[in-house]
Amino acid sequence: MHLHLDPLGGIAGDMFTAALLDAFPGTRQALAATLAPIAARLGFKADHAAHHDGILSGSRWLVTLPPEERGHDHGHGHRPWREIRRLLHEASLPAGILAHALSIFGLLAEAEAAIHGVAVDAVVFHEVGGLDSIADIVAAACLIDEMDGASWSVGTLPLGSGRIKTAHGLLPVPAPATSRLLTGFRFADDGIDGERVTPTGAAILRHLCEPGRPRPTGRLACRGYGFGSRRLPGISNCLAVLALDDQPEPNLASGTVGVITFEVDDQSPEDLALGLERLRARSDVLDVLQIPAFGKKGRLALQVQILCDAGAIPAVTDAVFLETSTIGLRQQEVQRRILPRESLSIASDAGSLRIKRTQRPDGTTSLKVEADDLHGDMQERQRLRRHAEDDPGPI
Repeated sequence: MHLHLDPLGGIAGDMFTAALLDAFPGTRQALAATLAPIAARLGFKADHAAHHDGILSGSRWLVTLPPEERGHDHGHGHRPWREIRRLLHEASLPAGILAHALSIFGLLAEAEAAIHGVAVDAVVFHEVGGLDSIADIVAAACLIDEMDGASWSVGTLPLGSGRIKTAHGLLPVPAPATSRLLTGFRFADDGIDGERVTPTGAAILRHLCEPGRPRPTGRLACRGYGFGSRRLPGISNCLAVLALDDQPEPNLASGTVGVITFEVDDQSPEDLALGLERLRARSDVLDVLQIPAFGKKGRLALQVQILCDAGAIPAVTDAVFLETSTIGLRQQEVQRRILPRESLSIASDAGSLRIKRTQRPDGTTSLKVEADDLHGDMQERQRLRRHAEDDPGPI
């Protein structure tokens, strides 16, 4: 399963928890059981509630703090990272949940340490040190663990603007910790100000998502909406989660490949042919296609399309610039579907012949002999092909 997060209003710890509870109501009992011991020990209460903002319906995640926490004169607790780490270890959390919670808090601690120039163990959390943040992160860790190995991605994040009041004074939006945690993620300004991505939300994203990962295709299994406390003008202040089942077509393998495309109109055919042959010879290149084209000013050009391993795009790109005269190219990762196939060798009176046998979606098979193994004489080629492409057995 793949879970894609769509931060329409933004993302915070409570919005993340609410969105997953809305999408997967069957997890509510497990979450309540996980939180009960630590909630009783620290004195907070937490639960979800149905919510409708006049546009969309979904869920809220509500944490009720004890009087002494609510009465704090500036609205947040002060807890060192080492104390929170001890609380988590003493909370009798299952191993998987504990690992997720420690990782999320650890990312926050590392970001704060880097920003303020202190050791990680010397970090004291202010806003994030409150019981509500602890409840949010433990709840998020529990639900992440319930997703049992799902992959994650996130859409473009709202930038926000303005200043936020913190224990360190006024800070810009996004907050410094948020900016550090989300380096590499894509942001856009939708014109709505305020803090749209909190440090807790940023740490959850850094824990789960690879920056720039495209949303994969799949069957939409369910969706959920988690709301924050703030109201935004014209849009719902919610985080949407879309659960996609990975259901490839029958008999088809799936995967991701890199596609690199460019045009050449100023390199001699001899030099270009030699360069493309060297590209074809690379182990990370799957194929090189050459397509005649007309370029600018009516020039006859050659469009080249290279298929390569997805992870090899940077290396193959460098090789293209070394082997050809192009000064620019396009690159992307694309999904592909592959029919099951196998390579066989059969004996013939002309020697061993290599053939490729492929299974079609309807269960039939097709056979193709390697052209290099066929005799040069046309009649002999046709005879050998008929011999080789008689089905040698089940695939």
